[in-house]
Amino acid sequence: MPTTPPASAPPPGDARVALDAAQQDSLTELLRLTPVVDRLGELFTAAGHELYLVGGSVRDALLGRLGNDLDFTTSARPDDIEVLLRRFSPAVWTIGKEFGTVGCRVVDAGTDWVVEVTTFRSDAYESDSRKPAVVFGDTVEGDLLRRDFTVNAMAVELPSRRFVDPYEGLRHLARKILMTPAEPEISFGDDPLRMMRAARFAAQLRMVPAPDVVLAMEAMSDRISIVSAERVRDELSKLLLADDPRPGLDLLVGTGLAAHVLPELPALQLERDEHHRHKDVYEHSLTVLDQAIGLEDRLPERPDLVNRLAALLHDIGKPRTRRFEAGGKVSFHHHDVVGAKLARQRLTALRYPTDVVKAVAELITLHLRFHGYGAGEEATSGWTDSAVRRYVRDAGDQLERLHVLTRADCTTRNRARAARLSAAYDDLEARIAVLAEEEELQSMRPDLDGNQIMEILGVGPSRLIGQAYAYLLERRIDEGPLGPDRAREELLAWWAQQEH
Repeated sequence: MPTTPPASAPPPGDARVALDAAQQDSLTELLRLTPVVDRLGELFTAAGHELYLVGGSVRDALLGRLGNDLDFTTSARPDDIEVLLRRFSPAVWTIGKEFGTVGCRVVDAGTDWVVEVTTFRSDAYESDSRKPAVVFGDTVEGDLLRRDFTVNAMAVELPSRRFVDPYEGLRHLARKILMTPAEPEISFGDDPLRMMRAARFAAQLRMVPAPDVVLAMEAMSDRISIVSAERVRDELSKLLLADDPRPGLDLLVGTGLAAHVLPELPALQLERDEHHRHKDVYEHSLTVLDQAIGLEDRLPERPDLVNRLAALLHDIGKPRTRRFEAGGKVSFHHHDVVGAKLARQRLTALRYPTDVVKAVAELITLHLRFHGYGAGEEATSGWTDSAVRRYVRDAGDQLERLHVLTRADCTTRNRARAARLSAAYDDLEARIAVLAEEEELQSMRPDLDGNQIMEILGVGPSRLIGQAYAYLLERRIDEGPLGPDRAREELLAWWAQQEH
């Protein structure tokens, strides 16, 4: 059955509290919403309903980071909300109406606002359900009690603009303490995804969960298994896209949640052997993530989810490939290949888009390639043009991300070694730039296309034409552009050696 607050829960008292001068100043961000907020408030109150700006909108306004998405809660039921919003905006959607939410878009003073209005509610899970049951409520205090954290359980009554804070969210926000309005066990029982959200807020808002919140997460971590993979994926992505994901990831691992949603991450905490020492793979991976984030100005978009997933997961093949060698050495042979397979499996299970899964797996497969070219710590002057072309060809459209991952993967404390690796990669990128200008590396293809090959050989489409194309591409990679005449000679020489 859905969990409910204990009957003996103390009343919240007067939720409509007065703000001191500093607090009032922090809410001035809300004033810029006039007349959007006021118009909506007047519309609902004229129809006999209560309306409140609520949750993340109030929190973000207090933090001075309010965006264009506004969340409201109301005493009106979904049908009434839809009727009122259609008076407010010509662009209304009802995709969440069965859960009590109706949305609309409105342009005011040149600003495009996305508005969502939800009936007072409480979400609760059945013990074996992957979707919360929706129960509509009658009071804003009851609605706020069912919210995830006190910092999201603040509201502004409209159009009066009275501040509603029955669970001390403003005080907790100022102190950066993450607490739940109800008992943590009740809150997380209602929606286990809130445990992951705690980790996300630890990263996004730099908030520290209260001890009882952490204890509840530890005790209830297995409940996350009833939440759909899509919801878990979305929460994990939001965490990773924070400016500093590390505190959130540490919280996921420390409370045992990661063991259920991303078990490859805690598996990186390899046990040490007193006779065989190696780098702390878990800490190394988080450092690589930090450094990859720091290099994202090299990428077209920031933040970049593929970049961050690849950095976090690039070494997940190490636990399965660790071998203790003679002389105290430890090896992780083929951890790149194994890691790419594991990443593909995990990200697919989390319902990440196919293009994201493919890109992350390719980056993990390639992340050691730089070190295989003529000793990565040496100057790259000894590398062949062919090796550089293959590096670019294999990276394909992930080349820029591969540059970032390879550079971020250098976490050595040996400054001389780090400098050599950086210089070598600088030189490699310079070589790529020169060849790219001369040869159009990004669109590398043979000097003859499929139609030309068939015309020269006098045959139609077949498996051999594909093999001929691949052969000419290899020649192009090995020697650079051949030109059509030489490519024709190479093709005919190859053809003469085939059985056909």
